[in-house]
Parts: sequence; structure tokens; C-alpha cells
Amino acid sequence: MCRTLSAFPTTCLERAKEFKTRLGLFLHKAELGSDTGSLGKLEWSTKHSKESRNLSEDVLGWRDSFDLLLSSKDGVAAFHAFLKTEFSEENLEFWLACEEFKKIRSAAKLAARAHRIFEEFIGSEAPKEVNIDHETRELTRMNLQAATATCFDVAQGKTWVLMEKDSYPRFLKSSAYQDLAAQATASSAAPSSSSVAEPLCT
Repeated sequence: MCRTLSAFPTTCLERAKEFKTRLGLFLHKAELGSDTGSLGKLEWSTKHSKESRNLSEDVLGWRDSFDLLLSSKDGVAAFHAFLKTEFSEENLEFWLACEEFKKIRSAAKLAARAHRIFEEFIGSEAPKEVNIDHETRELTRMNLQAATATCFDVAQGKTWVLMEKDSYPRFLKSSAYQDLAAQATASSAAPSSSSVAEPLCT
């Protein structure tokens, strides 16, 4: 991928510090900033126990399937924050870009957006190049000659499988998700009148 090494932490200590910062998204209501726009933020409400319980169920449901994780705004935000700690967020960002791309109804806008997505994620020396095979890359390039809402379907499917088999299991095993799940479990078990457990210190 075409990324400058200067942008990466150079020591384990710096990487740990980066992870600690990202963990703030889960436990301290930090806003998620990303190039793909606002993906939402994860909040633990201490005033509305019903909302807290709904969020707890959502969080615990993320481990049931990758589909459930991606269907949750907070799940996408949490997964994206985790991927950023591994410098592997491009597959998710591409998948999200494809989802937004499919909603475009104007043919002219569709073609223009298709080329932007290709240049950002698939083309040679793309700044956020996704990990797909040469055949899929060339098929997608050919699809752009007559862009339709389905022109990225094969590439998007490949990145989905890659994330499900690789990144998603690591996310579930991460200390960030384990801490979040523990807090969600505690919240679910608490009486309805009580507030959500205090965020863990980081």
C-alpha cells in the first residue's frame, strides 16, 4: 500500500498508546473521526436505562455474527476504531463506500463516484488499496466502463469475506471489545433503575 512510514508508530510503546487512545471510543464517548465521514459514536447512557440496555444487547450481539456487527452503527464505529489500531481500516472503508455507492440513483453521479472509489481503493498506488486478487481488480476496472450500482459487488464481497475471516475474530478477541462486552454484560444484569457501570479506566 502507498502509505508513508512516518505516519505509523515506530515502537510498541507508541502502538500501545495509540490503542489506548482508540479504546476511548468504546469507553469514554469519544467521537470517531474518519475520512469516510461520521460513522457514529458509542455512548453509555447513565440516565436512560432502557437505552443502555438496548446498547448492551447490541454490543453483545456483535459476537453472534459479522452481519450483526456491520448492521449496527455503533458496531461499525467500534470495528473501524479497532481496525485503525492495526492500520487495516481500508477494507471496511471500501465496504462502506460501496454501500453508499449503491444508493446513488443518478447515472452521472454513479459514474463519477465509481471512478473516485476505484482510484482511492483499487487502482494502482491507491492511497487506501484493498487486499483483492488481480482478477477481481481487473474485473472491477472493466466494470467501470459502464458503471452500475453492482460494479463493485465482487470486490466488495471479497473484502467482506476477508474481514469476516481475519479482522472480525481479532476484534472479538481484542481487549477493547472484551472490556466493552464485560461492561455490557454488567449493564444487562443490573436492575432497570440502576445506571450503567462506570467506564473502565484506560
